[in-house]
Amino acid sequence: MIENTKLDSVNKSDIEIILLSIFQSSYDGIYVADNDGVGIMVNSAYSRITGVNSQELLGKNMMTVVKEGLVSESVTIKVLEEKTAQTIIQTVRGKELLVTGNPVFDHNGKITYVVTNVRDISDLNYMKTELLHSKRLTEQYVCEIEELKKRELIHLHLDGIIGQSQEIMKVFHLARKVAKVDSTVLILGESGVGKEVIVNYLHQESDRANAPLIKVNCGAIPKHLLESELFGYEKGAFTGADSQGKPGLFEQADGGTIFLDEIGDMPMDLQVKLLRVLQEFEIMRVGGRKSFKIDVRVISATNMNLEEMVDKNDFRRDLYYRLNIVPIKVPPLRERIADIVPLAFYFLNKNNKKNKLNKRFHHEIIHFFEEYRWPGNIRELENLIERLVVTTDNEEIKMQDLPASLLLGKARKKIETGKLKEIIANVERKLIKEQMEKSKTTRHAAKELGISQSALVKKMQKLGF
Repeated sequence: MIENTKLDSVNKSDIEIILLSIFQSSYDGIYVADNDGVGIMVNSAYSRITGVNSQELLGKNMMTVVKEGLVSESVTIKVLEEKTAQTIIQTVRGKELLVTGNPVFDHNGKITYVVTNVRDISDLNYMKTELLHSKRLTEQYVCEIEELKKRELIHLHLDGIIGQSQEIMKVFHLARKVAKVDSTVLILGESGVGKEVIVNYLHQESDRANAPLIKVNCGAIPKHLLESELFGYEKGAFTGADSQGKPGLFEQADGGTIFLDEIGDMPMDLQVKLLRVLQEFEIMRVGGRKSFKIDVRVISATNMNLEEMVDKNDFRRDLYYRLNIVPIKVPPLRERIADIVPLAFYFLNKNNKKNKLNKRFHHEIIHFFEEYRWPGNIRELENLIERLVVTTDNEEIKMQDLPASLLLGKARKKIETGKLKEIIANVERKLIKEQMEKSKTTRHAAKELGISQSALVKKMQKLGF
């Protein structure tokens, strides 16, 4: 209520001007009707909010306005009927409005005017929709987090193995069954797919987990030394031999597991001796005269096609059958798309922690990882991410940070998809960035790239340098 003492020095005409100014400057829409429901005043905010001109309301009874369909219903009529303040949701030309009508009474308690306040609740409805959407997303994320927790238990159980695809789960399901028995296992798969991880799992889940796991790369040891490394030697067995003799890797693995990696590289003469070990579980040291028993589980692996080698007489057939009692084929990464992103983040976090960094992936990188063929499999992914983490300047790893060779390979595969322009831009950006770092000036960089300096400057501006 306005105190009279505040108005003593203000005449009536000035008061009307002040009240009219307040009426017109209100951000909310205001509509005033008389006691018959006929519009007598409308401010500009009402027209702005509703899209209805004052001429469409002034001098008209609200019952007529409702019949004409200009508004869905009238709060003024409700106030006149109920003789109390009313609030409704009103639709005006497709807009939802929050409308409140207040009666103004005279000294005799009769309604003289109804003042209606209008607010646009479209933003409120939008916020409500967004809130519901956020709530649904939150529920979805909670479910995904719970699922990830379950998967994390699997990852921990498998000692560092990151995998969630059906393809890799089938591999571990078979490995879990085989782990508890001593059958010979042959692990097949391309280079870099993680065959050694399967070996670790087989050993960890076996009854030999507390005994040694000896790993031998048959392709890395010179052929003339491989026999003595595998089976050991007696003192004086050959020139330079230890005077006390030396136990071989099979002896060191006694009670545990021996892993023969790259078994396809084993020389034919040693294949005969290995076959005897697998048949009799007896070994004889180089230069020795008697054999002795060993208790060892043999797991072998190769990225070669042993069947073809057998047909070409490059690998003994009887040894192949002895090694291949339980084959486990590890699929390449391109056939395990669901594993790519979890592996990528695993290697990112691992390198961040190792180097005390906080690098992160741009979302385009994730899509690239899922679409790339990964000829080098997990090893290629791991090495690439380590390279990106330690060489990129910014915390966010983007497409232009990828090696140009990868982007060019991607471009060749995307010629028919409509994304070629985008990929070529990333390749150009990468090549120009690398050349500018070397040349320092656009003139020298343009010369090395085989284009004019003006063309290089234009490209740099276009590519956002």
